[in-house]
Amino acid sequence: MPLTVDALIALPELRLSLVAGAGGRDRTVEATHVSELARPGEWLRGGELLMTAGVMLPTHPDSCRDYVRDVVDGGVAALAFGVGHGQPHQRPPDGLVAAAEEAGLPLLVVPDEVPFIAVTKAVFAALAAEDRRALEHTIDVQRRLTVAAASGGGLNEVLRVWLDATGRSAVVTDLLGRELAAVGAQAPSLVDAARTVPAAISAQGLLGSASITVDGQAVAVRPIGARRLRGHLVLTHSPSPRPGTLDAALVSLLTLELERRHLADEPRRRAGAEAVARLVTGMPDEQAGPMLAGFGLTSPRARGLAVLARPGDAADLAADLALVLPGGLVRYVGDTVEALLVDEVDITALLDRFAPGRPAGVGAALRPAATAVSLRQARALLATSERLGRPAEAGEHSTSRMLLTLGPPEVLAAFADTVLAPIDEVDPRGHLLATLRAWLDTNGAWDATAHNLGVHRHTVRNRIDRIETLTGRSLTTATTRYELWLALQARDALDYAHP
Repeated sequence: MPLTVDALIALPELRLSLVAGAGGRDRTVEATHVSELARPGEWLRGGELLMTAGVMLPTHPDSCRDYVRDVVDGGVAALAFGVGHGQPHQRPPDGLVAAAEEAGLPLLVVPDEVPFIAVTKAVFAALAAEDRRALEHTIDVQRRLTVAAASGGGLNEVLRVWLDATGRSAVVTDLLGRELAAVGAQAPSLVDAARTVPAAISAQGLLGSASITVDGQAVAVRPIGARRLRGHLVLTHSPSPRPGTLDAALVSLLTLELERRHLADEPRRRAGAEAVARLVTGMPDEQAGPMLAGFGLTSPRARGLAVLARPGDAADLAADLALVLPGGLVRYVGDTVEALLVDEVDITALLDRFAPGRPAGVGAALRPAATAVSLRQARALLATSERLGRPAEAGEHSTSRMLLTLGPPEVLAAFADTVLAPIDEVDPRGHLLATLRAWLDTNGAWDATAHNLGVHRHTVRNRIDRIETLTGRSLTTATTRYELWLALQARDALDYAHP
């Protein structure tokens, strides 16, 4: 227990007596200081037992009040006043007693036969004893936690011992903030906090930690992991001003547990990678469905995900995704990580957490036997994603447009300009190109095109005739229509890839 003013008064060898400020008896004494300055407050650091014989202390009540205000502002824990033979005062001045009582500052009387050095020695002996008790407690708790970790009981057993030894609630979460283990009365509120706080600091990896307030209680968030972030510890702060190394010991043992779990999961990750490789080669429904069900994926549809990892980071990224994705169907080839997803996975949150800013492609949701197609789509979209600067998803735009973005932009622009240049030259307002696009979209239906453009059908005919004249091509042939349509799509793809 910390050394309080009350505990100091209880030391029989000091024979201290309290004459004012009884309301502050529970204040913690952290050091001692002797000063005869008229204004010693600026020399204090907080928590001191300030001792004085009042050599420079004026006895006027206002002066005493100023003195007390000065030391209180300095953070003093208590004031000890020396009296007796050879001292300026035989008892504390009435003004000092009144000012201390008014400020709630404990005022102690040090008798003549007790020198200030004896008080100093007693205080530091008590503080040393408290530090020794705290160290012994820390060693005992560390030993108990180590025994729990070595027993094979896992995260739950380690946290149970932690709660029993410290009374502090704690929660361990995975990389997505999902609860892995929790103990203590405040665990539910810590779990709620864990869903949001780690996400804000996960980008800092093993350097990310935070202190927050949950339901008025101070809470600490600490990263767990050895070489790579594996999860987070969320726990209530220690009420002790010197918590020692208990928190660090807990983090170390939890790191050991999560790393052990990560290594033990290697066979499952390998099996998942082999399953993805088999699906890529193509499998009939009667084989693909049962195989996916064996990994816990019973959804009628799944989609492929491809992420271009940083050089040398693919293995770790694949392991992280295998740990958090249902089924854990993940593999990596070179720097490309491939995975199978089900509908309940928040793809945006997943990529923001594990691969922020990295090129990523998301294939269409298809039946199990067609997952190879979705994975191919995802891989093909990596180049588009790199140009867009964001994940590219099959189906969010025209497939042909997305395929066109796989080609170099300068080639697309040259092709479109070559085909459409004769029209561009005489069509600054874009009426001819708009008519051509609408006419092609309706498969050459004059009335439908006129209706969509809000013009007369003869206007449409005149514009199409002019396009044929400018380009020297007959729009009655499918080849010409396709080439003009492809040129328009190329321009759309350039706008899509470079908005």
